[in-house]
Amino acid sequence: MAELPGPFLCGALLGFLCLSGLAVEVKVPTEPLSTPLGKTAELTCTYSTSVGDSFALEWSFVQPGKPISESHPILYFTNGQLYPTGSKSKRVSLLQNPPTAGVATLKLTDIHPSDTGTYLCQVNNPPDFYTNGLGLINLTVLVPPSNPLCSQSGRTSVGGSTALRCSSSEGAPKPVYNWVHLGSFPTPSPGSMVQDEVSGQLILTNLSLTSSGTYRCVATNQMGSASCELTLSVTEPSQGRVAGALIGVLLVMLLLSVAAFCLIRFHKERGKKPKETYGGSDLREDAIAPGISEHTSMRADSSKGFLERPSSASTVTTTKSKLPMIV
Repeated sequence: MAELPGPFLCGALLGFLCLSGLAVEVKVPTEPLSTPLGKTAELTCTYSTSVGDSFALEWSFVQPGKPISESHPILYFTNGQLYPTGSKSKRVSLLQNPPTAGVATLKLTDIHPSDTGTYLCQVNNPPDFYTNGLGLINLTVLVPPSNPLCSQSGRTSVGGSTALRCSSSEGAPKPVYNWVHLGSFPTPSPGSMVQDEVSGQLILTNLSLTSSGTYRCVATNQMGSASCELTLSVTEPSQGRVAGALIGVLLVMLLLSVAAFCLIRFHKERGKKPKETYGGSDLREDAIAPGISEHTSMRADSSKGFLERPSSASTVTTTKSKLPMIV
């Protein structure tokens, strides 16, 4: 008797289990789901199994970019009871409750931007463990662009180059950006204006005076649009040099004014000092030092042509006593 191949036996066994009602299978949409901000999302999930006392349903959620293993539950149904849980507990419910008729669709009201991610619909009904009881649904919350921020960098003189940037902090799907020069201006030469709709950058090269004006950036996605404006002023290179020379002249004049002020103040302070006077104890140049005879003084005066006779009151005569010393 020939033996049947292994795969054939497995397929036959699986078919027997399905016919006998011992298999569970979950079906969800294959396409991602998109819902506008603030609306209600319905995440469709159906299943086939033999519902019994051990039937259990679980919905869980995982943020974008994270593995399924990091998902956390948001709703349970077990033992005939519904248990919402987690931060979304007040906004989640089942389209059919109890979900015992093959429909396990989840309703999520008042959609928030943080609701974007992957939702897992899992049905358990022991002993039905032979097929896939898990379905994944990707939900994207549609958010209009927030008001973008416009900025500019670079040299804005004739012949120079500059970059204009525009970015919105919010928006799903990610907005595209378009720059427009307001007013009637000549068409720029090819290559002198290059913009990136994804990054929101506009590069202007070989600037001219006609490049001056107001530029508007519009951020757009399927939910709406928002804009910001920026004014660009292109100047002649000579104007920059004149401005630099003028600043230099002003600085020199300021330094000269400070120096003149300091000099005037110095002279005023010097003029306020009192003149020197001789006191009674000061030594004069024409005073006669003690021990110098009057004749010496007269000779000194005669050498100047002024010979004066000293007064008798100023003559001092010393005589020796001729009385005998009595011992």
